[in-house]
Amino acid sequence: MQQEPAVKNTLYWCKTCNVPLIGRTCGCGASGEAIPLNKPYDLRPALHADQELITRLLRERFGQIPVPNVILLNKTGGLDRYEMLIANGGRFGWIAFNPATRRHELTLLPEALPFIVPFAEKGIIEIPPGSGDDEDGKSRRIGGKKVSVNTTEPDGSVIVRYGNRYGTGILTDGSVRIKELVKVDPCEVTDSNWGEVIRRNYDRLKDLERSAVRSIKAEMKNFKHVNVSFSGGKDSTVALALARKAGVEEAYFVDTHLEFPETYAFIDQQQVQIKLDGGDFWTGVEKIGPPGKDNRWCCKVVKMAPVRRWMDTLGPVLTVQGNRWYESFNRAELDLLSNNPHNPNQTNCSPIRSWRAFEVFLYLKWRNIPYNPLYDMGIERIGCWLCPAMLEAEYEILRETHPELSTRWDEFLDKWALEHGLPIAYNRYGMWRWKSPPPKMRELAKEMGIPLPRVSEIEHLPERRERREGTGIERRDRRASTGQIGKMKPSTEERTPLRTWSSKAKSSDGAEKPSERRVRRERR
Repeated sequence: MQQEPAVKNTLYWCKTCNVPLIGRTCGCGASGEAIPLNKPYDLRPALHADQELITRLLRERFGQIPVPNVILLNKTGGLDRYEMLIANGGRFGWIAFNPATRRHELTLLPEALPFIVPFAEKGIIEIPPGSGDDEDGKSRRIGGKKVSVNTTEPDGSVIVRYGNRYGTGILTDGSVRIKELVKVDPCEVTDSNWGEVIRRNYDRLKDLERSAVRSIKAEMKNFKHVNVSFSGGKDSTVALALARKAGVEEAYFVDTHLEFPETYAFIDQQQVQIKLDGGDFWTGVEKIGPPGKDNRWCCKVVKMAPVRRWMDTLGPVLTVQGNRWYESFNRAELDLLSNNPHNPNQTNCSPIRSWRAFEVFLYLKWRNIPYNPLYDMGIERIGCWLCPAMLEAEYEILRETHPELSTRWDEFLDKWALEHGLPIAYNRYGMWRWKSPPPKMRELAKEMGIPLPRVSEIEHLPERRERREGTGIERRDRRASTGQIGKMKPSTEERTPLRTWSSKAKSSDGAEKPSERRVRRERR
């Protein structure tokens, strides 16, 4: 069993200043109160589109509710977008995107009631007296029970009132399932702003910057060539800013020809000098089929291959990147330095690996560094606009803001589904994003009556073909493009200063170890 990494699984909030904290102590000197987080603990601020969505959903259900300026979002696992709202020092509610209805839904938590009840104009359901009584007339707790009610309120999240107590519940077909009843005392707090959050976290931000710049400077001394990998996302934007403070000037971007127009404009604004050609995705997808979250053949073809070809012309390179622990479990134990298994010439430096998205955006705001405008439009994942790792909630935004892009991909997916005997709904609910859909998506498919094919029927990329194209053909093309065909390959010492997966290992008697023979077979 893999050990869980030492990540920040708690948020601290200063109740005096009403601001979230990077550490435990506020700049005012007060200690923050702990708020437990959900995995993967990657907090982020609610930006422009998030604020607009939360405001709309709250006011549609409950009237003119004052919405805090400072809201944090803690994503966790669900069918699609599923994030906990944190505001005013507590857990405020949940926001989720339903792939079936194509709508966002907001569910309140009891901690939000002191800030909601005094202003609520609708969405409150009276629970009749005696609803909690059993057959012999004795009163029982009704928290957690389903109660029939007579109301004209639409189905969804509601506030319930039972005597002098309030609670939250979900109304469905004339019945409300009550989650919990509490006594509510109206609460007034100072509505803080992000400028105040920055002021109260100033010392911590300064420490984060100083430590990151120092680590880059210490490692770049060991390399003749140092650059920054820039994608146009928030993490690489911070990595670029820190690397430039450390004295690194060169940055590169891999043009997959699938980036948002806003990303191309932002990259030009950041003065990224080197743009690598990512090749033709559309030719590949016609032959192979759509990529999946569990079958990311596209990254190997349009991202890794061009970087490897270019790096082979440079020799050993230190690349500053924006990878973080909280992005995925695979990165949860990422060290400052790591070898790139797909490119032996490249050593990656990850100076913000311990930062959450909260710290990333706070640093950008503190230093007045522009970030990709797509974030304020509601797109959280910056990259290829048809990436299977995007949420359906984000793809729905794409359909509204960039219909010319979404139409092209929808038409391809529909054609692909028809060729494989699948209904159009298979694509509309996002099933295409997996080679083998996970249990949560299989359950949704069953609920919606969508047949799922066996994995062998939608085989995107056979393993043998993937291995052959990822080693032999790409390696030959790479050597041809750099003029290395017919020449000796550089030695291990020339390629990288650190031991890599392709370094040869010999036993004491000079024979190859089984691990080396396996690597050589795979490379052939």
